Amino acid sequence: MRKLYIKRITNFLMICLIFVFAFSIFNANEEQTVQTNSSNVLSDKKIEWGIKRGDNHEQPDLGSENKRIIDTYNGISMGNGEKPYVYLTFDCGYEAGYTEKILEVLKQNDVKATFFITGHYLNSASDLVKRMIDEGHIIGNHTADHICMPESTNEEIKEDVMELHTALYDKFGYEMKYIRPPKGEYSERSVAYTNTLGYTTVMWSFAYDDWDENKQGREEYGKQKILDNVHNGEVMLLHSTSKDNCNILDYCIKEIKNMGYEFKSLDEFEA
Repeated sequence: MRKLYIKRITNFLMICLIFVFAFSIFNANEEQTVQTNSSNVLSDKKIEWGIKRGDNHEQPDLGSENKRIIDTYNGISMGNGEKPYVYLTFDCGYEAGYTEKILEVLKQNDVKATFFITGHYLNSASDLVKRMIDEGHIIGNHTADHICMPESTNEEIKEDVMELHTALYDKFGYEMKYIRPPKGEYSERSVAYTNTLGYTTVMWSFAYDDWDENKQGREEYGKQKILDNVHNGEVMLLHSTSKDNCNILDYCIKEIKNMGYEFKSLDEFEA
């Protein structure tokens, strides 16, 4: 009887070991499948954001792949085509001496904008960043070191994004939630990953070559580009480093309002 009992216990233990072994193999295979599927879905291909402008104030063509990725991860690139709303944003890589006047123009016209800043901007122009916050503007993350996000690992992205996030919070108690990839370079992986950091990716549906320091002194050109391409749901990208933008901003805001458009902040965004 004792031998039979021992045999049954041994057989039971053997069955348990076989079950545990089989279960571990199944889990390993399932995990590998998930990882493989994820790598297949989340492409690392570097994409440079670009648009094809429309005519007669029609919305531009953002490109099917651009739109698919941004929409999939609940990003912002262009608003509702039926609503005459314009969302004004600025990229601020460094301070060129024009932002104070830009802020004054925005205040006079009761327009709230979003300023995407770098770590250098926060460190060198913190007084202006504080004024942006105090006057009701939104501060967005343009990464601490203006990195190429699709060429960076997830760990590198996290370090660079959260370095600026933490620095701004520690300095002013302000927590950012919008991010704009430097140079408009992104991949599906980078957009998906910044989502896990609590960020919404913001691209644009209008921009022009205002960032080039060697192409200033073209105020009429700037006015025409901006006003000819106003459209419903526009996410307008301007650079605060542009002297032309500083000089024409008041005129353009007033003209855009006269055309029947209304400026909204990103917090009021309607898809």
